Amino acid sequence: MEDTGAKRQKLTRILRDSAPLVVAYSGGVDSAFLLAEAHRIVGDRALGVIADSPSLPRAALDEALAVARAMGAVVEVVKTLELDNPDYSSNPPNRCYFCKAELFQRLDHLAASRGYRAIAYGENADDMNDDRPGRSAAAEFQIIAPLRDAGLTKAEIRAFSRELGLPTADAPAQPCLSSRIPWGTPVTIDALAMVERGEEHLKSLGFRVFRVRHIVERGLPPRAKVLVAPEEMPRIADLAARLEQGILAAGYGSIEIDPDGYRGPSL
Repeated sequence: MEDTGAKRQKLTRILRDSAPLVVAYSGGVDSAFLLAEAHRIVGDRALGVIADSPSLPRAALDEALAVARAMGAVVEVVKTLELDNPDYSSNPPNRCYFCKAELFQRLDHLAASRGYRAIAYGENADDMNDDRPGRSAAAEFQIIAPLRDAGLTKAEIRAFSRELGLPTADAPAQPCLSSRIPWGTPVTIDALAMVERGEEHLKSLGFRVFRVRHIVERGLPPRAKVLVAPEEMPRIADLAARLEQGILAAGYGSIEIDPDGYRGPSL
């Protein structure tokens, strides 16, 4: 089995051989480490690009830009318009394909116009265990996945991120806001804004791992299904009144607390 040192050396070779390159950056654990390594290895020959989308919380965008500034990496923001595409906004099971295709198309144009040799994104070796529609879009646009190709797992990426002092090292996974809306329920600006306000309220109450599911039933105002990590569930009872008040203020007609808590997609 290849050791982590050899994997990191392989990552270094991939990034050096791919420069100058564009890094699709979201501010999450994987893309932050990828951008940090690209900046460390090839300097300004690596450009981070983050998508400004309605499905990205404003606070997350600000945090991602702050992380990039702290590491000294150059990052640009591009507007993406996946919500204008009915194939995305109708919210099919392969919704993520259309989101990634929109992003990669814009990055492809940017890279071609400025002479960048490659575009990289943050898929890791563990991601190959999951069915990810965005992977098809990456293949279509010939996007490289240096972390995956170096064999780096999520745990290894977190460990290396700690060594680099990245604040994302122990950050919980945070998929886009559209993932809170069940398949078949349209993704709209209003729905995304409600989810964002609801989750900002949970964050303000000190919860760390949580989701606000946006449930729409015919003839009724949207209902919020709130999930927090099992280890944080005991706090719910003491904060119930404040939690409900904030969720209703976010625009929801009612609130439901999932008694099983949030355990992640794989569970």
